Amino acid sequence: MRACIPLALAVLCGLAWADLYSAPTSCQGRCYEAFDKHQQCHCNAHCQEFGNCCKDFESLCSDREGFSYSSDAITKEEIQSISEKIYRADTNKAQKEDIILNRQNCISPSETRDQVDHCPKPLFTYVNEKLFSKPTYAAFINLLNNYQRATGHGEHFSTQQLAEQDAFLREIMKTAVMKELYSFLHYQNRYGSEQEFVDDLKNMWFGLYSRGKEEGDSSGFEHVFSGEVKKGKVTGFHNWIRFYLQEKEGLVDYYSHILDGPWDSYPDVLAMQFTWDGYYKEVGSAFIGSSPEFEFALYSLCFIARPGKVCQLSLGGYPLAIRTYTWDSSTYGNGKKYIATAYIVSST
Repeated sequence: MRACIPLALAVLCGLAWADLYSAPTSCQGRCYEAFDKHQQCHCNAHCQEFGNCCKDFESLCSDREGFSYSSDAITKEEIQSISEKIYRADTNKAQKEDIILNRQNCISPSETRDQVDHCPKPLFTYVNEKLFSKPTYAAFINLLNNYQRATGHGEHFSTQQLAEQDAFLREIMKTAVMKELYSFLHYQNRYGSEQEFVDDLKNMWFGLYSRGKEEGDSSGFEHVFSGEVKKGKVTGFHNWIRFYLQEKEGLVDYYSHILDGPWDSYPDVLAMQFTWDGYYKEVGSAFIGSSPEFEFALYSLCFIARPGKVCQLSLGGYPLAIRTYTWDSSTYGNGKKYIATAYIVSST
């Protein structure tokens, strides 16, 4: 892994009452506690982003495998296998010559809150925009400007915008990436038909919920791919296409990065700092060079198989962890919770 600091994989834990005492350098009894600056090392939900987890974080705060108590459990090994198939199926991804990055300065986690621009030049030196004429890319880009980025302002979609959501889903379902994902989930008894799967994806990603006082001011797609601003800070915004287009318009200013994934081709992973029209993003992880369907497939897989947990994948032989969050205050069909966010935790 090309990184300034070692980033540990974060996973959920369940501990017995007898485990509540722990040494200050251990996560025993401390998994997913609130951040405390006085601790020597940390076991909170974001320690993997900042590289300050205790050494036993991964071993003690281990994932209970989501559906492990049901008869139709999706195992870690099955998730890793299907993620490798999705990785190989992404024929729409960028080739090496399609993107030239200028990563510039890599900083330590302790510097991410300083809001100092360590990179005078843009992140993207060159992108072959012929990629954007591909059907899934074009349909994806059509969606990006359908949202008000400030939370607290209700979203109201026009007939055209609703049609663009359907068009995007139609285009990605034509790809080998999404066919692989559907076949896997169908085999796992999660969906009885492709239409049921598509309907669920639409609710999961485009269904509106409330992050503020205004009803229906956010969605999974808006947060993860387009980005939002809440209380003066950027939230979400985990997509390289959105980043490139906004940087090209002069709205995004790349500051630095703290992690560069191990892949020597696209898709790669970058965890970076930037401002968006003056609003700061402390740590924003994103795939670089992946197709829209690839990201959509992996995030959906993790939300379905490990909702609200860390999902351990394998891409090209390298491990990758994605964390999803559910939105507890609102649900769709059969009590399922909306996807609130999905982001890359780390690669090792």
